[in-house]
Amino acid sequence: MKLKTIFSLFAATFLLVSCATSGNQTLKNETEISVDMKIIEGQTTSAEIKAMFGSPFETTYTDGGLAIWKYEFADMKSDAVNYVPIVNFFGSSMSGTKKELVILFNDDMTVKRSSMAESDVQTKTGLFR
Repeated sequence: MKLKTIFSLFAATFLLVSCATSGNQTLKNETEISVDMKIIEGQTTSAEIKAMFGSPFETTYTDGGLAIWKYEFADMKSDAVNYVPIVNFFGSSMSGTKKELVILFNDDMTVKRSSMAESDVQTKTGLFR
């Protein structure tokens, strides 16, 4: 009975640490095409952007004072090396995709330009770097 409990705990832990998401969950199902259909340059307002995607991850300003909003979402999964006994003591590795939406606003807070990008990413720690 005790061995069964230990195995169950190990299996549950394995499932919990094998995946991780971070950032704005509204970007999870978005693509470059779907974002381009929602955001119309010169028409879509900052209030509409906030209603669609929530508050930005980061807000910066150009030298001319135009606002730039950034949104990020990452979906990562543990690499197989993390489950190799002894080897996993020396580091870990995760792979997945990252989405980033960047929006530049005009003075009247309508969208001047927007860009959505999705790329493959990998995070390594310890000796795997």
